[in-house]
Amino acid sequence: MKPESLSFIRSVFRNYYREGFPLDTVISRLEEREFGFLSFENQMVRHKSFKDINELRDFMQDFVPSDAYHSCARYENPTAEMDRKGWLGADLIFDIDVDHIPTPCNKVHDEWTCCGCGFSGKGITPEKCPICGGEKFEESTWLCQECMDTAKNETIKLLEVLKEDFGFSNDDIHVYFSGHRGYHVHVENEVVQSLDAISRKEIVDYICGIGFDAESQSLTRGKAEKSSNWHARIIRGVREFILNANEEDLEKGVGLKKKIATALLKSRDRFLKSLEEAAEPWKAVKGVGLETWKKIFAYCSQQEFVKIDTVVTADVHRLVRMANTLHGKTGFKKTKLSVAGIDNFDPFKDAVALRKGAVTVLVHSAPQFRIHDEIFGPYRNVKVELPTAAAVLLICKGKAEVQK
Repeated sequence: MKPESLSFIRSVFRNYYREGFPLDTVISRLEEREFGFLSFENQMVRHKSFKDINELRDFMQDFVPSDAYHSCARYENPTAEMDRKGWLGADLIFDIDVDHIPTPCNKVHDEWTCCGCGFSGKGITPEKCPICGGEKFEESTWLCQECMDTAKNETIKLLEVLKEDFGFSNDDIHVYFSGHRGYHVHVENEVVQSLDAISRKEIVDYICGIGFDAESQSLTRGKAEKSSNWHARIIRGVREFILNANEEDLEKGVGLKKKIATALLKSRDRFLKSLEEAAEPWKAVKGVGLETWKKIFAYCSQQEFVKIDTVVTADVHRLVRMANTLHGKTGFKKTKLSVAGIDNFDPFKDAVALRKGAVTVLVHSAPQFRIHDEIFGPYRNVKVELPTAAAVLLICKGKAEVQK
């Protein structure tokens, strides 16, 4: 980011924290939390503590962070070094981010380049470079409607599991759009506060379906009401998948041979009926046997299990993004939404905090995108005047620079 652009972004963030940051931002037991702040020079300042939201807001107006965080944990002494803080407990945090979820759009707008050998590719960044084995990459990502819909669907699945399987109420669960490419779910309940990392890892395993024996489960009776919660969800998923599937879904998605896929679709109704009534549904359609059933069940299992960042949930000292603060990669704010209202949440409208002014930018390259109801782009090597929110998004994503 060039100096003119950095100065512009910093001034926009400063104005937000002076004029837009709500004083009613709720951080439970704020005085027991550790706070951390990332500067625009990419320096992390942490082990901070504040007595109330006013003191916190004053600091942010003076410091002007690109990103602001607080600990999921509560401490006796939040400003001390980690081994001297005196851990009191921690909220249960879930992070759903399309950085870790394969989607068709990943391969369109996300790119990575190995810092070691320069090899590049599209899609999700690998753990190691396939050419030199390096583990450091430069990444260029984007957020589109498909990304946001994918993250929202995973979040809805997570909320269902937390309520139906773990018994948490809507009052225990706090849902946020992260400000970038996903959602955060905080569970604040006394029951979870004392859970150690091992216990939280067990929760992760259950939610992600790690250790779930799809093969033995697939041999149980198809009636969902007599099965485990996960088996019931998967059977519902199988029903929905078969109801809407075409040959390509069965061949490329599940891995079935064309002959079997055709037979299954010709007898779709009989197969669906067998899910409700038959003890052995794989016998309902001639040519569609046990191995085919196992493949379908395994495929639908993976669609039903929730895709979360497993490291975040197990970490009892994790710093999480602060509600109502701006995200340094987009200029959108971390936005709280109701559990019941997630279906209607629109991040390209509801998370846009910067609503005043316009600025001229030189856009290097950017796909088409939406802010509120206005469509922008696509752009390539063009100078254009944009509303502040649109310009900040492009600058923060490294796709534009301010023009004098």
